[in-house]
Amino acid sequence: MPVTALRLAIGAGLVTALAAGLALYGTGSTGGNGAGPCAPSGAALARVSAAARGEVAAMQAPETPRPAPDIAFKGPDGAEMRLADLRGKLLLVNLWATWCAPCKAEMPALDRLQGALGGADFAVVAINLDTRNVDKPPLWMRENGIATLAYYADPGGRVLPAIQRDTGSTGLPTTMLIDAAGCTVGVMKGPAEWSGEDGRNLIRAALGRS
Repeated sequence: MPVTALRLAIGAGLVTALAAGLALYGTGSTGGNGAGPCAPSGAALARVSAAARGEVAAMQAPETPRPAPDIAFKGPDGAEMRLADLRGKLLLVNLWATWCAPCKAEMPALDRLQGALGGADFAVVAINLDTRNVDKPPLWMRENGIATLAYYADPGGRVLPAIQRDTGSTGLPTTMLIDAAGCTVGVMKGPAEWSGEDGRNLIRAALGRS
C-alpha cells in the first residue's frame, strides 16, 4: 500500500475509534449531563428546589442528585442496620443529640411531621449521636412526648463524620432529604419548623404530590 494511502487509512481508523469512544463514554462527566445512578432523581431535586421556601427555605438542593452515604447505626431494636435498609421510601434523615439545644427544640416538629405524613412512602429518620449516657436520649424523648419517631442511634460516633464529609455541614442539627432510590436531593444545615405548612409542602413536593 502506498505511504499516502496507509496514512489515510490510519487516520480514518483513529477517527472511528475516537467516535466510538465518545459514543460509549459521552463527555466523560457523570454529573453535569445527568448520567449515573441518580439521574432519575433529577425531577425530585427540581421539585425540592422549587418548594424550599418560607420556614424551610434553608433546604439546599445539590446541583445534581448524588448517592447518599450508606451510614451504619442502630435501629429501634438495637440491632446494627444501614441507611440502605430503608431504601424504597423518601427519608428525612436528621442528626440530633441531647447536648444540642436547637436539635431538641425541633424534635417535636419532626415528631408531628412523622405523625402527619409518615407511612409507606415517607419516614423521618432521626439518628441520635450521643456517645455517653446512652440511656438518656430515649428517656428524654419519652419525657418530652416524642411518640411517633422511631429511635435510631449511633453511640459509636461513626455517622457524624460521614455526613459532615458528604454535606460540608459542621454543626447540628443537620438534615438530609433522600429519595426512594437512595439519592440526596436536599440538605438542611440548622433547625427548621418541619411540621408547618412549608415543611409539609416540601415533603409533598419531593414525593411528587404537589
